[in-house]
Amino acid sequence: MKTLSVTISDVEYGMFGITSDRLNFTDFVDLVSRQLIHQNLNRSVALAEKYGLSSMTMDEITNEVIKKRKRPSMKRAAERLYADYTTDENLTAFTQLDCEDFYESR
Repeated sequence: MKTLSVTISDVEYGMFGITSDRLNFTDFVDLVSRQLIHQNLNRSVALAEKYGLSSMTMDEITNEVIKKRKRPSMKRAAERLYADYTTDENLTAFTQLDCEDFYESR
């Protein structure tokens, strides 16, 4: 077994909740992991407040996530169909009217 010596400040010692000057590696990793999770949670809360997510319901957040996830797949689908939309006469028939003046009937 190897011994690793780590030097930390008194503030970090208290911040990590260390109660002994000897830790096994698993306990050390657990302490550091908990601190990182805590920092990430604080960042997530700050971002949620910044972008208004904290005032949204879970259903609203879920719907926003679904919309964001659909955008790339919809873009890929549109790119794959672009040739059809520019050359298929059934899809381009009304483009002949693009340059025609439009008059509202009354």
